[in-house]
Amino acid sequence: MKVAFGCDPNATELKNLLMKEAEDLGYEVVDFPSDDPIYANVAIRVATSVANGEEDRGILLCGTGIGVSIAANKVPGAYCACVSDVYQAQRATLSNNANLISMGAQVVGPETAKVLMKEYLERTFDPNSRSKPKIDRICEYEQGRA
Repeated sequence: MKVAFGCDPNATELKNLLMKEAEDLGYEVVDFPSDDPIYANVAIRVATSVANGEEDRGILLCGTGIGVSIAANKVPGAYCACVSDVYQAQRATLSNNANLISMGAQVVGPETAKVLMKEYLERTFDPNSRSKPKIDRICEYEQGRA
């Protein structure tokens, strides 16, 4: 699996730590470096790349995880969940088929962030699950089929 990573300057240290952890877990890592304090710029670049299928998943980081999540979710085909606990990280994929997650470097510590990333990346969405009609509805709306 190929995983894209991006962050604002508040989260560079955490991003570097998570990229190393992902490599150690056997994932291919793609870094979207940025010194830009406008977190939306890197979030949009990462989300666009994931939505276009250039990477399988994405991890976005900023101070809270909220800003990059909002920006990423403006990209058609990008579905980013802001996570801060294990259950959210697991359900981001299992219930919501999220292709990106975001975390806050000022919200979760480095060890927690590693666990959240691992839990997210280890899961796959079951297209036969009871969540499928819910995901389909989101995609229909996004595609203009109200």
